[in-house]
Amino acid sequence: MSATDTSEPNRRDFLYVATGMAGAVGAAAVAWPFIDQMRPDASTLAASSIEVDVSSLTPGMSLTVKWRGKPVFIRNRTPEEIKAAQEVPMADLKDPVARNANISSDAQATDIDRTAGEGKENWLVMVGVCTHLGCVPLGQQGDFGGWFCPCHGSHYDTAGRIRKGPAPENLHIPNFQFISDTTIRVG
Repeated sequence: MSATDTSEPNRRDFLYVATGMAGAVGAAAVAWPFIDQMRPDASTLAASSIEVDVSSLTPGMSLTVKWRGKPVFIRNRTPEEIKAAQEVPMADLKDPVARNANISSDAQATDIDRTAGEGKENWLVMVGVCTHLGCVPLGQQGDFGGWFCPCHGSHYDTAGRIRKGPAPENLHIPNFQFISDTTIRVG
């Protein structure tokens, strides 16, 4: 037989292939637990979004829920609070950026861009963490009737926009949507 001729597969070739395949399956079986442990556990996945029933919130009432380890303020604003927020000139704002995860990041911090939108502008959902040093502001207090952080004196208006004090940014708006008339999904 010449060197250029190919030989038919024999038993030895089969054993090489079978041993290699068994080794690959064994390596995968050993590696799988290490790969699988890198996935988030069920509690982390459950915390990625929450559903909140807001049917009991009448205008002027707030609710604080915990989402991803942070407080989230849900407020059903009164017509007076909405009017006060809409009448603020953009030039008076310390931070004119919307900070709303539901819209583009370059939008202005108008009242409607910080709320649930047309027809639901009375609903305001915000991460309740002061953007100065991470304190939790107190609701319906301060110079503008919104939120007040007593730690360093930051004042937010009724749309959660910073108006006075050391905080550099507006309160952040998380991703949220109404999944029914009375239920909000945050996250």
